[in-house]
Amino acid sequence: MIFKVGDLAVYPAHGVGRIESIEAKALYGQDQSFYIMRILENNMIIMIPTQNAEHVGLREIVREEEVPRIFKILKEKNIEFDNQTWNRRYREYMEKIKTGSVYEVAQVLRDLFLLKLDKELSFGERKMLDTAKNLLVKEISIAKKIQEDRVEKDIQRIFKN
Repeated sequence: MIFKVGDLAVYPAHGVGRIESIEAKALYGQDQSFYIMRILENNMIIMIPTQNAEHVGLREIVREEEVPRIFKILKEKNIEFDNQTWNRRYREYMEKIKTGSVYEVAQVLRDLFLLKLDKELSFGERKMLDTAKNLLVKEISIAKKIQEDRVEKDIQRIFKN
């Protein structure tokens, strides 16, 4: 997967960013090419070796026609939770977020929201719920070319039912 300057892409666990430049830098005596990416949410700059981009999970924004699949995941209600500790659950959800898969992030959001209806979430779980929601809202709004607040309302509507 090759990105150009100006392209939007998703970096796992950080969200949507814009490729600001592609630069060659000498590292350990070898010239390497890097994507310089600015994360839209917080202006963080990330340098990603171009040859490792796929390996680290850098990917294109989900296509608009794939968005209904995300909402289908969010709408699934009959999810079984095993009785694991909050920190084990947290680690599992963090691994899903780190994959960079929009579908895995949707599962984390859904699971944490459903769990929240049943019991108090830990601080880390509440933070992760917000992270998953923010990652999804940003990407879906870009994919559908609509305002983030509209996506957020669509997601809230799903969880009110």
